[in-house]
Amino acid sequence: MDWSLPYQTRREAVIAKNMVATSQPLAAQAGIEIIRNGGNAIDAAITTAITLSVVEACANGIGGDAFAIVHDGENIHGINGSGRSPALLTPESVEGNMPEIGWMPITVPGQVSVWVALHERFGSVEFASLFEPAIRYASEGFHVSRQTANRWQAGHIRYGHLQSWCDTFLIDGNPPKVGQLVQLPDHAATLQEIAKTKGESFYRGDLAMQMDAASRAEGGLLRAEDLASHAVEWVDPMSINVGSATLHELPPNGQGIAALIALKILQATETDLSDCDDPRMIHMQIEAMKRAFSDVHAFVGDPETAGDCADLLDEDRIAQHASALTRVATTVAPEVLPRHSSTVYLATGDNSGKMVSFIQSNFEGFGSGIVIPNTGIAMQNRGIGFSLDPSHPNCIGPSKRPYHTIIPAFIEQSGGSNVAFGVMGGHMQPQGHLQVVCRMIFAGQNPQAALDAPRWRLAGGNKVAIEQGWDAALYDTLRIMGHDLEIAEERSVMFGGGQVVYQVDQGYVGASDQRRDGQACGV
Repeated sequence: MDWSLPYQTRREAVIAKNMVATSQPLAAQAGIEIIRNGGNAIDAAITTAITLSVVEACANGIGGDAFAIVHDGENIHGINGSGRSPALLTPESVEGNMPEIGWMPITVPGQVSVWVALHERFGSVEFASLFEPAIRYASEGFHVSRQTANRWQAGHIRYGHLQSWCDTFLIDGNPPKVGQLVQLPDHAATLQEIAKTKGESFYRGDLAMQMDAASRAEGGLLRAEDLASHAVEWVDPMSINVGSATLHELPPNGQGIAALIALKILQATETDLSDCDDPRMIHMQIEAMKRAFSDVHAFVGDPETAGDCADLLDEDRIAQHASALTRVATTVAPEVLPRHSSTVYLATGDNSGKMVSFIQSNFEGFGSGIVIPNTGIAMQNRGIGFSLDPSHPNCIGPSKRPYHTIIPAFIEQSGGSNVAFGVMGGHMQPQGHLQVVCRMIFAGQNPQAALDAPRWRLAGGNKVAIEQGWDAALYDTLRIMGHDLEIAEERSVMFGGGQVVYQVDQGYVGASDQRRDGQACGV
């Protein structure tokens, strides 16, 4: 591993026997607190996720979805916690485009069920103890970090016309400022109820009844029966070889397969994948990603109707893609790229070798803007991920899981140096996975350098948004190849926010992306 830090950075990697890395420091420290009190990496992941639903409420909440990949020290396990659409939702329910705000795009929140299922299978401390840091911050207050304050302000602009949202998230009619102390008493009460009932209240008890009542009162389609029928799904991750390592992504309805397709295409070319700052390498990454997104957009949806799409990784299909790549930029239709979203990602590792790659989200900031009165439950708007094309496998319909953007990832390396990692942010996620994998696996960069490096992302057509930080010649060469570059003024969450927990001898290297407020911390 190359320990140099060749790119602009504000951070150092952290090295310790146990590790938590996520996008908000208070949540990372909550996970470490659980490990100090006897918990394992799975307990730490759940605690961190619960705490994030309070201290970074602008990017996730109690009413969102979650996915995870768990390494139990021997084997890999995947869990899909995405919720289905209401049984009453039909294509005829939507007139024109799917609305972004309100009850129509709401799907069943699956996140709480993931917390419960992970603990039931792997937890080592009392379930209720995992909620203690979040409840403490919600009831006693926490100080708002910089980026969280900025996104809270954006939420006020977007959702300020919704009374329940304002009642929950504003202080004297205003969003909190950086450093301001915020209390979320409704969150505290709801989290206490979830902890006491081990999630039962959320899907079949009092909290479920409150969601049902709010939906009926406000013309929504969600019903108690939709919540009661929800169940997580344990899944086998999809995997490919990346050099001598194995990259795992969860199967559809998520977009993790896009990263697998692109990396297989790259490896089927004669590109030197070890030079991640060569414009020819960047060009091939961009072109491989365009083809991956085109395939995923066309075929991925609820696996019960769309299948697992494993044939998109077929060697002959990959070879055809690879042979079609040239030194000239192609175009990709803007609608092929999923929407940008707000998400939280975390990674954990403990001294027994257990590791977790975990992601949860309300999709767009605070989600649908619908907050169940007096509960703090901000409902996601994942229904936006459906297609309105009746012939598409991802077509909107009753009791279906939509195309999902949030994806955790995991790498198994020979010798046991496993890596839990992810890069948050809508369609940036598989693009971020591709770039970080190339840097860590093929270029041998340490996790902090891999996250610090400048990134690119597809912007539709032949446009590529790209960060500053490379030599000027790289941008000139990419333009000559036909890419229309949009150079960003600063590093930002528009290029994702990654976290890495990388296993080393009897410990871990933790890295946190400077594009978010986050932190890696160890003990």
